[in-house]
Amino acid sequence: MNILFMTLIDFDSIHERGIYTDLMREFIKNGHRVYIISPSSKSQPTKLYDYKTHTILKLRITDVQKTNPIKKGIATLLLESQYIRAIKAYFSDVTFDLVIYSTPPITLQRAVAYVKRRDHAKAYLLLKDIFPQNAVDLGMMQKSGIRGLIYWYFRAKEKKLYANSDTIGCMSQANVDYVLDNNPAISPDVVEICPNSIEPLDMDQNSQQLKAVKKKFHIPLNKTAFIYGGNLGVPQGVDFLMECLVATRYDHQAFFVIVGAGTEFDKLQSFMDRQKLNHAILYPQLPKDEYDVLVNACDVGLIFLDNRFTVPNFPSRMLSYMEASIPVLAATDGCTDIREVITHGGFGLWCESGNVAGFKQKLKQLHDERLREQMGQCARAYIEKNCTVKHAYEIIMKHYQ
Repeated sequence: MNILFMTLIDFDSIHERGIYTDLMREFIKNGHRVYIISPSSKSQPTKLYDYKTHTILKLRITDVQKTNPIKKGIATLLLESQYIRAIKAYFSDVTFDLVIYSTPPITLQRAVAYVKRRDHAKAYLLLKDIFPQNAVDLGMMQKSGIRGLIYWYFRAKEKKLYANSDTIGCMSQANVDYVLDNNPAISPDVVEICPNSIEPLDMDQNSQQLKAVKKKFHIPLNKTAFIYGGNLGVPQGVDFLMECLVATRYDHQAFFVIVGAGTEFDKLQSFMDRQKLNHAILYPQLPKDEYDVLVNACDVGLIFLDNRFTVPNFPSRMLSYMEASIPVLAATDGCTDIREVITHGGFGLWCESGNVAGFKQKLKQLHDERLREQMGQCARAYIEKNCTVKHAYEIIMKHYQ
């Protein structure tokens, strides 16, 4: 089969590690020809990289990441026209059998419809983001008044995207339930769980090397290292993260390692500088390979989500923690089913975002090395049983054999 994958993730090589590149390699391994459209930075021209097993089109688009909301909104509206023009210009001689795409954004809807109509292709949506409701939850958008027109425009695009999708793969059962409850026009037969997945590697647990990594990143050897890695924006509840850092400053067993990028990074950096916190360190986003080595040297992985969410999010950063066989401490809203997954899977603890006392209590439990080791083993077992790209590939392909 000829597979077209459209994404907003910027990557240059199929061999980079990530939930989408890992999945595309699984398609290639199973004999499919993969075509990928991935954005290029606005300073770089569009380029086509043609390989024996796959093709990557690095498409120059208007920047939609890490920019102000107005510019991001305009750029998002332009995406589908840019992707359609690219398909016509570079893939006019290719007939696609299956088009795979992810949210965000929802505004690739016309590009998906174009490929379906032109090639009679099937369409599989990897639903990683429920927009525009998540923007309403965080006060970035409203449903009433003049500003409500923006919401209803994007809501219409969302409905069309779902209608164009032959199958919708959701990250968890809570996502499935939300989509069906809020979109009665969608048949339950086209919605399923297709979890965040990776190709897990065996992580080196050599004690001397782990000590060397901790030394490099200035992590004390005699403390429990709690790592947060990923986006640092409003959805991640950075204000609550800052409250937790202050509340645990006298916990002499805890040390926080924060790695990432986003709209709240500078705010967090200024806060940590003002507070003179000596039990936490902040790094900008690292290359994936280097980040994975750092996670492997830490003891607990952290998940933060804003407590205002009414849509169930399920951050993919949790996979790096599970791959490294470390437990998860999640502070989230009550709508996501992360709580059920990590507690029933035996590899994590949960508290509600905004509950500082609850966070401190769960954090202290994880100072127990034996508990961490037990949970870490469960985390690795869970990912190998449920969250490999082999599982995701089989879920997708069972519709198209």
